[in-house]
Amino acid sequence: MKPGDEVIVLPSGLKTTIAGIDTADGETSEAFAPMSVTVRLTDNLDVSRGDMICRVNNQPRVSQDIDAMVCWLTDQPLQIRGMYGLKHTTRSARAQVRDLEYRMDVNTLHRDESADSLALNDIGRVRLRTTQPLFIDEYRRNRTTGSFLLIDEATGATVAAGMML
Repeated sequence: MKPGDEVIVLPSGLKTTIAGIDTADGETSEAFAPMSVTVRLTDNLDVSRGDMICRVNNQPRVSQDIDAMVCWLTDQPLQIRGMYGLKHTTRSARAQVRDLEYRMDVNTLHRDESADSLALNDIGRVRLRTTQPLFIDEYRRNRTTGSFLLIDEATGATVAAGMML
């Protein structure tokens, strides 16, 4: 990001321009990950934690429906139609497992499309539906906006790590 860049704020969809960028040491002419900065905008917009500022021509997809590969991390098996907490970037939502498309055999890379669950250390492709829209990219395009965690709401334990497809 640089002062003068046109950006869009999600989820509002409002466009504005970067007026300046500040660090703890003062103003800077450019910011990039993983810098900690304050971005000053030319317009007075309400930007909250979990909102995203991005370039107008480089926006993530906004969706509640997610296709992903997950690695199951707990002894409790995946529950189809089960609700889980979902942690994505700085946003949290709830997600329902809509479908398990297949479980991957890590030794042969064979897809078991008859699988109805994932157990500890299984990898599978799932379809999720979130309670609120997320700003997502494919994992291969952007690791930060393309990954997430699933959390057991009762225990707070991380049950899966996922990559958006």
